[in-house]
Amino acid sequence: MTTTTRSTSGDERTGAVRRSAVRSLLRLWPFVRPVRARLCTAACVAVVASCLSVVVPLVLKWLVDGPVAHRDAGGVWLGGGYLLLLGVAEALLFGLRRWLVARPTAAVEAAMRDALYRHVQRLPVAFHDRWTSGQLLSRATTDLQLLRLFLVFPLLFLLVNGVTIAVGGVLLLAQQWLLGLVLLAPVLPLMAVCSVFQAKYGRVARRALDQVGDLTTVVEESVLGIRIIKGFGRHRSQARAFRELARAVRTTELRKARLLAAIWGVNTLLPEVAFGAALVLGTVQVADGQLSAGTLVAFLSMALALRWPVDSIGFLLAMSSAAATAADRYFEVLDEPAVEEGGPWRRTNDAAAAEGERGGGGLVFEGVEFRYPDATPDAPPTLRGVDLHVRPGETMALVGATGSGKTTLTALVPRLYDPTAGRITLGGRDLATLSREEARALVAVAFEEPTLFSASVAENVLMGAADGPEADHPAALRRALRVAQAEEFVAALPQGAATGVGEQGMSLSGGQRQRLALARAVVGRPRFLILDDPLSALDVHTEARVEAALRDVLATTTALVVAHRPSTVLLADRVALLSGGRIAAVGTHHQLLRENAEYAALMSGDPGRGGTGRQEGEGAR
Repeated sequence: MTTTTRSTSGDERTGAVRRSAVRSLLRLWPFVRPVRARLCTAACVAVVASCLSVVVPLVLKWLVDGPVAHRDAGGVWLGGGYLLLLGVAEALLFGLRRWLVARPTAAVEAAMRDALYRHVQRLPVAFHDRWTSGQLLSRATTDLQLLRLFLVFPLLFLLVNGVTIAVGGVLLLAQQWLLGLVLLAPVLPLMAVCSVFQAKYGRVARRALDQVGDLTTVVEESVLGIRIIKGFGRHRSQARAFRELARAVRTTELRKARLLAAIWGVNTLLPEVAFGAALVLGTVQVADGQLSAGTLVAFLSMALALRWPVDSIGFLLAMSSAAATAADRYFEVLDEPAVEEGGPWRRTNDAAAAEGERGGGGLVFEGVEFRYPDATPDAPPTLRGVDLHVRPGETMALVGATGSGKTTLTALVPRLYDPTAGRITLGGRDLATLSREEARALVAVAFEEPTLFSASVAENVLMGAADGPEADHPAALRRALRVAQAEEFVAALPQGAATGVGEQGMSLSGGQRQRLALARAVVGRPRFLILDDPLSALDVHTEARVEAALRDVLATTTALVVAHRPSTVLLADRVALLSGGRIAAVGTHHQLLRENAEYAALMSGDPGRGGTGRQEGEGAR
């Protein structure tokens, strides 16, 4: 399954994440750079606020050894005023830090989400064949939230706490070096423990994020496929699958909690033992007259002020490790190569371009071969040596058994995939020399599955319209709906063409969705039109009306139409029979009925006579 593949690949990458967590987080710099000034200001403010907390013990030392020892009431009130001012200043500075980081970190998250979405739109269809939508969705939501939280809290406080511990350590050693060494003794053991903890936590965090992606996929599929689940009474099996994944997520989260509890325990225990030892030793020194009471109070107060910076190390490292894992998952998608303008099979020499110009008009396939990227090495190509010429203004019907490669062949024309060998020309121009934007401006497609979006009827149809100030969208919309015989049912909708169709267009019938998909394909008056069985969901009367209107459109364009029924085939000037990934015959409908047994079997629905093509095409798409 695709889901398993993604989870497994995530586990395989965990080692890389563990070895290079800092490197993974440094990859955030291009997104952080625009707001670096404000984040640096926030860091400086937080450092100053934290350092104020270690100044408080120095005031206490002065207060105990001075006004308290000399019974100076005025000095005591003055010392209290100093402590109050330090507390208020620290609180205000931490509030200012929070205000400073809120807007830039939200901007970073938005920029990263926008970059991810734009990149996903530019990735080849082969990428989307491999990745589940739930895994992509979790990267755009959960992972980015973790990264924003890292910028808000761990990134700043690892710096702030590090500076606080360093300054506090120097002050401790300066006041009483022996007690300072006792208190700082746990530092090296804590560093070793935290290093081991971060490695383990990184692996578990990766597993948890991948499992959340799998769970998101199950939820999404269950919602989109709710009619199938209810129709076949499979709600119990789906609930069982969901529970198993949810239980796996819970188990992994509990593992994270146990690791976090362990590091919290160690980070608390070792400093507490050191604090107790320093307290006993300091008390003995005060009793022996070797240390003043004020120095001991200041020393212990400073040690307490360093408790949070020390205790939080494990927690901050856990959040940083989770953020590094999230960054690694995010950049897994961003590192996927986007489609290039010319594609991997582009010819760059002038001779090849000139040859394309001489190749004639229309739509031409020359020796086209195609193998899906995820196909096994020993599997035969889906398409093998396809040679086909659709003349300018001609409508060619493409007929073949299920699995013969018809849909794959039509997907090559708008460059959803690129051939692994051979070439395709549009109007005499090598398709490989056109950018994808140019190719898709020339070619319109109505896919076998009529996918609609959560938008209005007009917005769905006009996705296929030309852009620009000269475009007359209302007229184009009316014409397209008329061709698709959709005017009547669209006018009956509550708000006409402005009515929303709901998610996946499920508020409409299958035939209505298919007619809107057809309208979307013809609204822009494309030079080349690809129709993949566009009338399969229509009743015979509606089909006849659509065919009559569609003839006028086909008369002004070059079209390749995947057909399974004789009525659709009769729209074409000629017919091409695709068998086993090859063009087996080309001719008129009546000619092929007389001369080709496989074609006659396909048109008559006789499985016995058409078996050869199906066997040869087995495994094709």
